[in-house]
Amino acid sequence: MNILAWIVLGLIAGAIAKAIYPGHQGGGILGTILLGMIGALVGGSLGVFFNTGTLAITGTSLSIPGVALAVLGAIIAVFLWNLLTRRSAV
Repeated sequence: MNILAWIVLGLIAGAIAKAIYPGHQGGGILGTILLGMIGALVGGSLGVFFNTGTLAITGTSLSIPGVALAVLGAIIAVFLWNLLTRRSAV
């Protein structure tokens, strides 16, 4: 997949994931694109794992099922990022 398709997929998946996930994520448009690209990698890897049983790092395609997997991966990425950066209430 070329870089323009990755940017479009990242923008679409990141925007949908930010709209679905509760709370404020911030990051602007570049953060949204990066979140969607990471989500495409996470979602593609999960899709390969559940289909074949092997773990392979791969991205999704710019299609409706690919965008759905990328959104799922982006939601997982936001959840993990919030777990890693959460500050304790002291």
